[in-house]
Amino acid sequence: MVEFIAEIGWNFMGDMKLAETMVMDAKEAGADIAKFQYWNPEKLADGPWFDDGRIEIYKKAQLNEEKIKKLQAICASAKIGFLISAFNAEDAEFLKRIGVKKIKIPSHEVANWELHNFAARNFSKCYVSLGAGSWKELSQAIGIYNGSDTEWVGMHCVSSYPCPPEKVNLRKIELLCKDIETVGFSDHTTNIITPAIARALGAEVFEKHFTSDKSLPGRDNKFAVDKYEFQKMVEHIQVAEEMLTNLGPEAVDIEADTIANYRGRWG
Repeated sequence: MVEFIAEIGWNFMGDMKLAETMVMDAKEAGADIAKFQYWNPEKLADGPWFDDGRIEIYKKAQLNEEKIKKLQAICASAKIGFLISAFNAEDAEFLKRIGVKKIKIPSHEVANWELHNFAARNFSKCYVSLGAGSWKELSQAIGIYNGSDTEWVGMHCVSSYPCPPEKVNLRKIELLCKDIETVGFSDHTTNIITPAIARALGAEVFEKHFTSDKSLPGRDNKFAVDKYEFQKMVEHIQVAEEMLTNLGPEAVDIEADTIANYRGRWG
């Protein structure tokens, strides 16, 4: 079953009314899940985010138990699934403690074995981005989840924002499908065609950065898709699904007229 995730992340910048608008827009666009992120800015290591304005957005969009429960209620009201990312085992433990059942592991934590081991033991379903790592690291992460009882999705992604088409490496999906029961695609390209191609290669879950207003501050709002683009992306994947229907090696029924009436007419 194909599943669509609208990655809202911190695009709502702490404005819960805007978060509600984004959730409603995501539902209207065809998303099955609205995804957010949980972090503590005080734990953030040094990096460019302290100089380019991102740290202020991170602080504004920081979630606590009250806001997480509010987002869960908004998603429940919209009849859309709720998903949230954790960046370390301590934060994942907090999410479990407040009743979160499903979790997303971001690609830059692909080698965070403490986080993987905790997630695989404590959540009913894990979505795991398999980007930004060596094949050895990815294989180790895959082994942790395959060796657990939790349901999980291994998400191919290239952790670059945005990702140019020539670097998206979709053929890697076929390789992941050999070891993972359910493979997804976390798409960071700026187009809406790439996920349909990923579907043809075996991906079943599709995540795309989502916003209700591209003019909002922050890098993610600028390259995220809006409601209309997300809806078109869903339609493209649905068409790809139809095209992938296996009709066998023989001529299909709609060719009957050609076979009966047009063969040999020009010779």
